Amino acid sequence: MLQTLRTLIVDDEPLAIERLQILAGQQDGVSLVGTASDGASALRMVEALAPDLLLCDIAMPDLDGLEVATALEKLDCPPAIIFVTAFDRYAVAAFDVAAVDYLLKPVSPDRLAKALARVREWRSAGRAAPPKSRWINEFWVQSRGEMLRIDAAQVDLIEAERDYMRLYVGSRSWLIHQTIKSLEERMNPDQFMRIHRSKMVRRDGIVGLKHHGDGAWSVDLGEGGQHRIGRTYLHDVKAIMHGA
Repeated sequence: MLQTLRTLIVDDEPLAIERLQILAGQQDGVSLVGTASDGASALRMVEALAPDLLLCDIAMPDLDGLEVATALEKLDCPPAIIFVTAFDRYAVAAFDVAAVDYLLKPVSPDRLAKALARVREWRSAGRAAPPKSRWINEFWVQSRGEMLRIDAAQVDLIEAERDYMRLYVGSRSWLIHQTIKSLEERMNPDQFMRIHRSKMVRRDGIVGLKHHGDGAWSVDLGEGGQHRIGRTYLHDVKAIMHGA
């Protein structure tokens, strides 16, 4: 029997609430317990109604969706959270508050069904969230109108493109709205290293270093190609040859 999810919808736009009510009402095993138009109201309703799930916008005045999620983490049995937003720039922050999924508006019925299935898996596993870490372990990336999970350990190369970063996994790549400085602070230095002002690479993806004879060096990522090492980072990169 399909597990019923008692669901609270949180959004500051009445039309968005109406659309989510219709979408959620079309899904099996979803019981709508209420709606909230701001973060403070959402917290009060969670306390009163103890829902299983929040379908929650992020960009809201005063208390935003990320702040709501942070407050709910303090509960003994917090509800699952699926963020529903028009923006992909919050994707890294969403993992910091252990969101179960991240949906881009407009949400399709199939994509919502997948997200609800993830919530049921999360609840069946005893609501066990992954241990908190100061390092980024996963990314949300936008692909064909939806957000996908990417394991950070699979990323070969991270390259800056203006206000975005491009993540390369094999022959595929995705853009995320981050700066290289902010990512460098959040990527595990045992796994990733900066080689250039615009590039980071996975350490175990480096198959060799090449000297070009003019004082310049590059890292060889095998099928990922060769990438020039910036002079500022050359000493640290060459140190890997000595097990540093």
